[in-house]
Amino acid sequence: MSHVEDVVREGLSGGTARVHESPDLFARVVQSIEDDRIRTQQRRRVAWIGGSLIAAVLAVIAAVTDVQEGDVLMDWWILELITTVFLAALALWLGPFIKRFGKAYAADVFRANPRTGKSFIVLTDFAYYLIFLSYILFTTTFELPSNWDTVVNGAQLKSEVSRVAGIILIIGLLHGFNLLALPVIGRVFTLNRQLDEQVGPHRPFPAPEAAAPSTMQEAAAPEVGDDA
Repeated sequence: MSHVEDVVREGLSGGTARVHESPDLFARVVQSIEDDRIRTQQRRRVAWIGGSLIAAVLAVIAAVTDVQEGDVLMDWWILELITTVFLAALALWLGPFIKRFGKAYAADVFRANPRTGKSFIVLTDFAYYLIFLSYILFTTTFELPSNWDTVVNGAQLKSEVSRVAGIILIIGLLHGFNLLALPVIGRVFTLNRQLDEQVGPHRPFPAPEAAAPSTMQEAAAPEVGDDA
C-alpha cells in the first residue's frame, strides 16, 4: 500500500506542479461578479419599464373606452393612434434589443477593421429606422375607411393587427439579411484593407506648376547655345 500511495502522491504532485496561478484570476472573478450584478439590475429595470408601459397602455385604454350594454366601444381614431405609437415604440426598442445580442457576432466579423465595422453598423441602423418610419407613415389612416365604423369593429382590428405583424416581419427580414450579409461584407472590407497594404500608399502625379520651371529651362538652353 505504501508503494501505491507514493505513486499516487507523485502523480498528484507532478500535476499540481504544472498548474500555474493566473495573475488576473481575482480581477476576472470580481469582474464576473460585477457583470452579474449589472445584468440583474438591467433585467429589473427592463421589467419595471415594461410593467409601467403596460400599465400606462391599459390605463389609456380604460380611459378612452366606453361600455354600453355589455359592448366595449372605442372611437376608431383612438385605436389608430394607439397602434401608431405602439409601432414606433416597438421599432425603437426591438432593434437595439436584437443588436445587443449580436455584438459578439459583429465584433468577430469585423475583427480586422473594428472601426469600419462600427461605422457600418451605425449606418445600417439609420437605414433600418428610415424603413420603419416609412412603413408607419404608409400604413397610417387619416380618414375613416368605408369598411370601418365610427367605433372600432372587426375590420379595423384586423387592419391594426396586420400593421403590427408587418413591422415585426420587416424587422425580422432585415436582421436576418444582415446576419447573412455581414460575413461577406466583413470579408470584402478585410480583403480591401490587405490589398491597400500590399499596394502601398498612392503616389500623386507631379503638379504642373512643379514641372513648368524645368520645361522653361530646357527651352531656354538652346538659345544660350546659339548666342555662344
